[in-house]
Amino acid sequence: MVRAFLGLGTNEGDRVALLKAAIDEIGARCGRLMAVSAVYETAAWGLTEQPDFLNMVVEVETSLASMELLGTLQDIEADLQRVRVVRWGPRTMDIDVLFYGDEVIATEQLTVPHQRIAERRFVLVPLAEIAADFVHPEAGKTVAEMLNECTDALEVRKLA
Repeated sequence: MVRAFLGLGTNEGDRVALLKAAIDEIGARCGRLMAVSAVYETAAWGLTEQPDFLNMVVEVETSLASMELLGTLQDIEADLQRVRVVRWGPRTMDIDVLFYGDEVIATEQLTVPHQRIAERRFVLVPLAEIAADFVHPEAGKTVAEMLNECTDALEVRKLA
């Protein structure tokens, strides 16, 4: 079993319902949910002329190999009507593998740890909520340390 952290984001449709559906599917198809962060709202990152995102992070204990996990997550995205048109564009659901245990993976399909994790407050805030002491296997820093050092100025608002 591997401890994996997944980042979820959505800015189209019924965002809250889509996040709930994604969590249910991750629990049913990927493994046992160990932790689920609160939901946070942020302005879009990268391509900024689009609706605000809802973001969160979940921890799952999985027996799936990393590429199997990626394929399953992409199937869940497709089931939730994800269409890949524009990089960083609007989407019903985006699920990123942030960490897959302490493994370092670099393939065309999957890079883990996620390569821009330290630059994205919208990922670090919910990740720190559930795994502040988790150590990045390449940087050697905890999630809390990365959040403290993050220069991303985007506001990350916790939903009630």
